[in-house]
Amino acid sequence: MSYMEWKDEYSVGIEQFDEHHKQLIHLLNLVYDAFTLGGEHDELEAVLDELVDYATYHFSAEEYWMNVHSYPALAAHSEEHDKFAARAVEIQKDFHNGRKGITLEVMQFLNSWLINHILFADAVYGKFAAALPHEH
Repeated sequence: MSYMEWKDEYSVGIEQFDEHHKQLIHLLNLVYDAFTLGGEHDELEAVLDELVDYATYHFSAEEYWMNVHSYPALAAHSEEHDKFAARAVEIQKDFHNGRKGITLEVMQFLNSWLINHILFADAVYGKFAAALPHEH
């Protein structure tokens, strides 16, 4: 059983970003599996790095789309991305330097941030996109 499952209610109505969100959920599940199954440090490090890297790529793609479409809440959305990225990089550095492992608190942070961000912040740009001509 996965730590987190994709649900249709998470869809923002833009296929590219729905696919990104599915990949982020997949990567979160890989981190969780490595965490709960007592994966080797190197395995955890690799999946954590991939999650942080993919989140950064996804945030850039979203912000580019928002800029192209003159999304009015771009600054606030970008700020949310920046806060998450800063915390994720902090978690990543602590793990790399052996100061902290992946904890249940870290897993809960990643899970709740991802769900809340998709359901609330990303849902808003999904509604904005739905009102654009020729945008699906």
